[in-house]
Amino acid sequence: MLDLKYRTILSVAIPLMGSSFIQSVVMITDSAFLSRYSTVAFDAAGNGGLIYVTVFIALMGMSDGAQILMARRIGENKESYLAQIFGTTLITNFLLALLLFTAIQIFMPNLINGITKHDDIAKGEIDFIQIRSYGLFFSMVSLTVYAYFMALGKTYIVFLSALIIAISNITLDYALIFGNLNFPALGLQGAALASTIADGIGMVLVIVILATSASMKRHKIFSEIKYNFESMKRLIGVGGPIMFQGLVALITWTAFFVWIEQMGKYELTVSQNIRSLYFIAFVPIWGFAGTTKTYISQYVGHNAYDKIKTLQKRILILTLIFLLLLFHGALLYPKHLVSLINPTTEYLQESASILRFIFGSVLIYGFGNVFFQTINGSGNTKFTFYIEVIAVGVYLFFAYLFIKIVELDIYWIWSVEYIYFASMTLLSIGYLRFFNWQKKTI
Repeated sequence: MLDLKYRTILSVAIPLMGSSFIQSVVMITDSAFLSRYSTVAFDAAGNGGLIYVTVFIALMGMSDGAQILMARRIGENKESYLAQIFGTTLITNFLLALLLFTAIQIFMPNLINGITKHDDIAKGEIDFIQIRSYGLFFSMVSLTVYAYFMALGKTYIVFLSALIIAISNITLDYALIFGNLNFPALGLQGAALASTIADGIGMVLVIVILATSASMKRHKIFSEIKYNFESMKRLIGVGGPIMFQGLVALITWTAFFVWIEQMGKYELTVSQNIRSLYFIAFVPIWGFAGTTKTYISQYVGHNAYDKIKTLQKRILILTLIFLLLLFHGALLYPKHLVSLINPTTEYLQESASILRFIFGSVLIYGFGNVFFQTINGSGNTKFTFYIEVIAVGVYLFFAYLFIKIVELDIYWIWSVEYIYFASMTLLSIGYLRFFNWQKKTI
């Protein structure tokens, strides 16, 4: 079982942060390439990318559930169950990926055309998402392998995979968007194709790593891999609420950007600049989120409840330190950050002002997410789903009020981030304080 030394916590968290950082660099690079290709491509990829992430989060939810289950079995000294959980997760993710891919190909074009004000942006979104959706089949394998290694605390595998995906993606972006290296210039479609191929390369890498790992042989991952109905029920019981909470959160953010697109192209471009940079702040938050889930699940499985407050305190301290290290530019030199994404003078000042304004909301998120992930790691994922639903309900109410009713300036519209993160934080702390969450059996 993992110990509580800062060094050990960081040994789990830093590879995950490295993975998130690399993904952020990829996103920034994609945005930088597309903003220099055309503003319409930049905006369409931004909204299309949000739609893809929304469906991707369904696979990620099931894999998070598998991570929690496998970490719990490790804490209970029942590692013989890992192969069964792995096989069930792989099959479940395949069925889910097939369902989501079919829905995107058949229903998404009509949905996008129905909610998007500008025809050129709608067409770009459809082109992007239909190509990008093929990546779901690569991701469903990679996420299952990630869940296994993260439960073991071997998060460097996730980092290595992210690094290879990033190098592949950036190289292919350079080649396929602008037509370099003797490739055709495909623009927006080239960006979607580059990301999809890069996901495929990443999948091949993690399969090779898994097949050659000593832990795979010890846990007989391939020799005993099989579907199990009871295991699937547990997986859906733990992972299902995480999947739906992610879907609710991302659908809400997608709705937010749809409403902004309906305001005008200027407001959308400014907001896409912010969205691209936001993911820098998520690097430490998501890195320590994965760490918290693994630790909490192992310690609950080992009945080491007295250690959890110490763990929370140490992860809180580390989260805030790394947030200040990685995202201080939003406060001190936001214009320079924005110019990396989109150097167009028309959008620079407004984007920089908003980036500085939301800095405080990110600190609230970093603080609150430790408590939110404590609930997830304990297996009480239904309650994190309830918390998410309430928080996004409040968020949607104020977003609609600010955009559609009061018609605030785009600067003040972004204040909804404070409302959402504060709601999530208070509800998570309240649940841990007043409910009996430690005895959840999964």
